[in-house]
Amino acid sequence: MDLSRTLAGFGTALLTAALLADPAAAAAPGDPDRVQASRDFGNGPERNEVAALENASARSLSINGAEVAGAGITGAGSGTGWKPGKRGYPRQNTLSVYPENPDDRSIKLGLIPYHGIAPKLNALQKASDKVSAEVIGKSAGGRDLYLVTVTAPESAAETARQDRWKAMIEDNPWAAQRDGHLKAGYKTPVWINANIHGNEWEGTDGALRVIERLATATDAKTVAFLKKSRVYVTVTNNPDGRVAGTRANGAGFDINRDYATNSQPESRAIRDVVIGTQPFVMLDEHGYTGTTLIEPGTPPHGQNYEYDLYIKHALPNALGMEAAIQKLGYAETTRADIPFRDYAPGDWDDWPPIFTPMYAIFQGAIGHTVEIPLRVNNADYTNLPVEELRRRSKINTDVAAATIEAALTYADTNKSSLLAGQIEQFRRGWVGAPSPEIPDGFVDGFGPEDRYSTEFPRAYVIPAGTPAATRLINHLIANDVRVTKARHGFTVNGRRYASGTYIVDMHQPKRGLANALLEAGRDISDLVPQMYDISGWSLGLLWGAQVDISRKAAPRVATTPVRQAVLQGGVDARKGSALQLTLKDGNDVRAVNELLARGIKLRRTGAATVVVPAEARPEATALARSLGVRFTAAPTKPAGEVLDQPVIAGAVSADELFALKEMGFTVRTVSTALLNGGAGLSDVDTLIVSSGLSYTGLNATGRATVDAFLARGGGVVTRGATGATFNAAAKLLPAVANAARGDANGVVNVVNTGPVVGAGSLPHSFVYSPLWFTGTGFTVEQRYGADPLVAGHWQPTTAGANGQEQAAGQAAVVSGATAGGGNVVLFGTEPLFRAHPKGLYAQYARALFWTAG
Repeated sequence: MDLSRTLAGFGTALLTAALLADPAAAAAPGDPDRVQASRDFGNGPERNEVAALENASARSLSINGAEVAGAGITGAGSGTGWKPGKRGYPRQNTLSVYPENPDDRSIKLGLIPYHGIAPKLNALQKASDKVSAEVIGKSAGGRDLYLVTVTAPESAAETARQDRWKAMIEDNPWAAQRDGHLKAGYKTPVWINANIHGNEWEGTDGALRVIERLATATDAKTVAFLKKSRVYVTVTNNPDGRVAGTRANGAGFDINRDYATNSQPESRAIRDVVIGTQPFVMLDEHGYTGTTLIEPGTPPHGQNYEYDLYIKHALPNALGMEAAIQKLGYAETTRADIPFRDYAPGDWDDWPPIFTPMYAIFQGAIGHTVEIPLRVNNADYTNLPVEELRRRSKINTDVAAATIEAALTYADTNKSSLLAGQIEQFRRGWVGAPSPEIPDGFVDGFGPEDRYSTEFPRAYVIPAGTPAATRLINHLIANDVRVTKARHGFTVNGRRYASGTYIVDMHQPKRGLANALLEAGRDISDLVPQMYDISGWSLGLLWGAQVDISRKAAPRVATTPVRQAVLQGGVDARKGSALQLTLKDGNDVRAVNELLARGIKLRRTGAATVVVPAEARPEATALARSLGVRFTAAPTKPAGEVLDQPVIAGAVSADELFALKEMGFTVRTVSTALLNGGAGLSDVDTLIVSSGLSYTGLNATGRATVDAFLARGGGVVTRGATGATFNAAAKLLPAVANAARGDANGVVNVVNTGPVVGAGSLPHSFVYSPLWFTGTGFTVEQRYGADPLVAGHWQPTTAGANGQEQAAGQAAVVSGATAGGGNVVLFGTEPLFRAHPKGLYAQYARALFWTAG
């Protein structure tokens, strides 16, 4: 046990309040009381302070695992993402060359601009038979995503043998353990991911330097290395951000938060690469932390890892990378921060699977985040002289290249042990082995604070027939989780299931990822003093499908492997009758918006039910087929209000805008600045306020516009602190918002009590910086449960203040009417957070339709 880490954790707990005032505040390195916060605060200012703007270049959405472009659905299923080709190596492709862009933000730093990457790769392919470059997808902004493979030439037969061995490692680890030819001849796969955050540039340049060295070297050592290795490089994971100088991609998403959801094309492409290449080691090159930082991380460690297999290699590999940067001889590279060794619990955790290296661990890799040292982005990019920026960028590029070279050396030197570890990880999954007990001192510094494990269930059982089930199953399949379908009805744990029910047998190679995605999770509030980003997530609880857990028993039924789940919508009503659709899922909402866009007259008979006229049956049938929604017979003489397509203005975060588009809403983006500049609301039905709109920040023009909108009965939906502040300043509802700690987050129990949001909603929700409302004069739509947090991290701000106990039973979502007669809904939860909790979409949509009334 490393006592210094425990003492540091205690000191960190004493400084929790500093996170609330300034999450980026940190004491000097080595200070046992410091709060480590050298990376941007997980929830980011964009959630409340930066209003998303319509981005015409980022149209591609995903729903049910399908690509959604504009208003049309192109199909459902797990999609046809990148897969390794069957040809030998090299597999050379002439990459498209794009016009020079003088505004590319890389240029100022003396780094390669995006438009320079394809010509460089084309030249390397022409010069070397060791380099293969291909396009593995498009960014949200439509730019090519490149994968470079560097290896000695292979015939098609040799490549086929490598592919068979790769499959054997995952599918038949017992045979792989015995196969001497595999052990001797399998090429060591290493994957380097660069520039996932667009304004952390130099990983791309360092990786290109390594590619060029490997491609052109003629020394015996390099030649031998490439005969027994494959080096895969995703050269820039975020070309949109590289060009624009932004952390996020063209759709406003942080891709390094998207691996549990895969909402973005960039994360889907990377998902496909890590599955297709099955690396032993991977690096994700980031910046900037002042001192180079190299994972492994601090506790809490993801409880579904085979952590002994990971840390056995992650720590010595990190030490080797540290030695490599020290050899550079810069004053700025005399040491590295290795969080496992140097930081307190919770300072730099590896708990959620949303980060690239953590996701890669579940796919069989030893994953590392590498943070290069010297900041050149944000204010420094603007304020520092070009000469200083380029000096820093040169050092950063050297650091990136050095860490990559060291990782390649480690993978080559330790091939046998890395191969054995990957085989063992998959073997444990197949046999259902328990999580191993890792002893203190297993590696230097390992102690009780590092010990996280779980008891894997025997199976998950997921009834078919809903869009949510189809979406979930296709997502699991796309992530290389094995799913089967029952050939006939069966009973397990006293419950009867129909033929066609999906089964996730947890005796499978990637059980860790399957469980990380499907399980409820764990309340870790008392285990560490702070967390960086989300601490709870659950596709099983938040995606809207019924997911039942069989702890001990495997369903005894004949099954068929599922390659793609098929939507199972329908129209359950006789011809000539009006139809009814209940808004339980985001696809139900999209169906309504599709019908409204086609000019079909709908009626809303309740917050959750919409009636479709009999003459629109053909359109309803088509939508049932494409979206998996189910129409039933409407009452003989349905009463209700005419439902028009709502005109929505939104001061929202980028992820909320994305989710609204997934549901088919058209949103006119607004902000304080736009309203102050004369943007109008005269034709708007509902105003959404969650990010970048301050009532007190409005000038006379903006204030008059908003006041006129409210006076005529315009509806409002708010979310979070920005929304609650707007509610109070504009005097919409007499609800007093109470705020939890800013980094509190996770999956919560809720009790649905109201007629709008509460109508048919799930018993769970998601929170980040949660709010609850007190007072009278409004309707409580949803309350926090008596024991609010299912999974995540939520500590009080001070003893007995703003914690879970104070939120228990309080109003999480409320509704009411303004003085002008408009309807209002205030959310203290996060139903659209990062496009993740898809089972919560419909409750938010019901609020929009009701307030637009």
